[in-house]
Amino acid sequence: MVTGATQGLGFALAEGLAARLEPGDTVYLTGRSSERLADAMSAVAAGPAEIRTELLDVGDAGSVNHVASEIARRHGGVDILFSNAYHRVQPGDDPAIVVSEYVNVNNLGTTRVLRAFAPLLRDGGRLIVVASTMGTLHYLAPVLHGYFSDACSLDDLDRVVCGWRDAVRDGSALAGAWPAFINIPSKVAQVAALRSLARERRSDDERRGIFLAAVCPGMIDTAASRAWYDMSRAQTPAQAACAPLGLVLDPASRPELYGELVRFGERLPWSASEPAALGPTGRSSR
Repeated sequence: MVTGATQGLGFALAEGLAARLEPGDTVYLTGRSSERLADAMSAVAAGPAEIRTELLDVGDAGSVNHVASEIARRHGGVDILFSNAYHRVQPGDDPAIVVSEYVNVNNLGTTRVLRAFAPLLRDGGRLIVVASTMGTLHYLAPVLHGYFSDACSLDDLDRVVCGWRDAVRDGSALAGAWPAFINIPSKVAQVAALRSLARERRSDDERRGIFLAAVCPGMIDTAASRAWYDMSRAQTPAQAACAPLGLVLDPASRPELYGELVRFGERLPWSASEPAALGPTGRSSR
């Protein structure tokens, strides 16, 4: 299953899974708009696996829990999940106005999906959170690092992002050393959520062959990115999907990447004590 799959990277991931999986497998292409789901279904290339669309709004806990229950009822579990849904922000947006929906989709939406679908992972399953190079502590002031410590639970992280959201809304975030670019704390919190889940599950996941990670797909030429960055060296969504798809479909075990932020098959350091790793552009599209 792929969340946020009606366009861009999500669409490419769903299409890529359908092309690489087997007859009898099912790929759920999900999104929160029935019209966009219909358009995506008409555009997606057929593959050996069956593609189904499913209405799923990660910003609505009821929607997430309903779809999780339906998937469990129909199939008994999940083998591959890409948590990819993303609410974009544009350069002209006022952070105080857009941050509530931004956090609801990108952060609370991520933790909703993790809580609802991680328990459905079957033996050998794969769960990937699509994040960004900016999702490391290197991009936050040291005074903020404690908010995302390895001791944090998903509930702790939800409280942190809601507190940060409220500070952005009332104008106090900058005084608290939060960066003006709201993408940074949001991405750090997404990666922290994946790390928290992985820490709780590691022992059992190792036994069952389950793999969890966050991924940075690199610069992608999408509507969400064009207003921010030079797209001259950007990937197409289909190109950007190759590395994440390889990560989940490669039969070789990569235990060193479990619970980490991964870019093009390599671990990105989380701790600010390690040197920051930047790609060719220094930024990602996400």
